[in-house]
Amino acid sequence: MKKFCLGALICPFIFYGCQPSSGDTNKTAVHIDSSVKTPSVKDSVIKANTAVEIIAKKEVPVLCYHQIREWLPSDGNRAKDDIIAPTKFKEHIKMLADSGYHSILPDQLYDYLVYNKPLPSRPIMFTFDDTDLDQFEVAYPTLKQYGFKAVYFIMTVSIGKKGRISYMNAQQIKELSDNGNVIASHTYDHKNFAKFTEEDWKTQIDEPTKKLEKITGKKVEYFAYPYGVYKASLLPKLKEHGFKAAFILSTKRDENYPLYTIRRIIDPGNYTARNLMHSIKKSFK
Repeated sequence: MKKFCLGALICPFIFYGCQPSSGDTNKTAVHIDSSVKTPSVKDSVIKANTAVEIIAKKEVPVLCYHQIREWLPSDGNRAKDDIIAPTKFKEHIKMLADSGYHSILPDQLYDYLVYNKPLPSRPIMFTFDDTDLDQFEVAYPTLKQYGFKAVYFIMTVSIGKKGRISYMNAQQIKELSDNGNVIASHTYDHKNFAKFTEEDWKTQIDEPTKKLEKITGKKVEYFAYPYGVYKASLLPKLKEHGFKAAFILSTKRDENYPLYTIRRIIDPGNYTARNLMHSIKKSFK
């Protein structure tokens, strides 16, 4: 009886063949066509989620802050929603840290929404609008204490200005960026996005983007609407102008452009830490 190569019988697709023994002069080796390429991970194309699939995903809590200071007698009732005392802000951040939350940044949120990439347990995003100096002097060191990072939506007209309300300068904005925070756009002078003219895409979007990129040395790819107001017909233009995603406030997302209507909630100055936790759980189910 002729002897066969055991490997060729068991796994002919793995081995090119077995050499015949001295007695197997009529036996030929088994070969595989080398032109057939085995698919690899690199060859696979990751499929992006559709708008419907993005809408269906669980929302990640995104908090929005403006001024972190004490209320003044001149502050109107509406303004108080955008003002939180430093002591209360620190209390809220500590509560979130103690509750096991982990801060994430926009690229992580984008990859989760579009490509289903995993997020840390109890993810949350901190965002700050309008460039106020107290965001650098109070929010930044407080968040840093707990290992949190944040997104700072900069209104470029105010950079370096001082007065009753003072604003961050270019060096402070760069420090935030250099330390792992994200610098993003909030227009030139807070013009209502829904009222944009064609000229505004240059003055309110492109020029602020260039200025921030010059300050940080990094691409600016995220945007927050002044007042949280957007206009559905203008949303496709944000992608044309280089933005990957944009943030509203607590209104309904646009079902066709969910990446450009990511929801945020404000942490008002009259909230206790318990109020904030309740609001997070209620708003981002």
